[in-house]
Amino acid sequence: MTDLIWIVALTAAFEAVTCAFRWGLDMQSTRDTAFLAPLTLGVRIHHGYVGAATSVGALAVPYDGWPIVWAMRIGVALLVSDLIHHFIVLHWTTGDHHFDLTYPRLAVFEAERDAQEARG
Repeated sequence: MTDLIWIVALTAAFEAVTCAFRWGLDMQSTRDTAFLAPLTLGVRIHHGYVGAATSVGALAVPYDGWPIVWAMRIGVALLVSDLIHHFIVLHWTTGDHHFDLTYPRLAVFEAERDAQEARG
């Protein structure tokens, strides 16, 4: 039960921070992190992906100490927060889930990267 309480609390905290960035600072990750497109090969990295990887990694470690417990709590909370943010909060507030798997206009970013490499 303690794990569930921590996961719910962490999920709420992560979602509050996400909403503060979205509406308080008027940031949209697809728009405001587009400069990362060449580094991620155009794939959008959602915090839910980080959470899923953290959770799977925690399960794979043959150790059950507190770091693994916290890695699992944080990982699950990140994953749940991302799902809530996209499929409930954004869908209700904007009418679109904005769950972009890739950055828009990837070809533009690739062309810019290629031009920079050609210039040396």
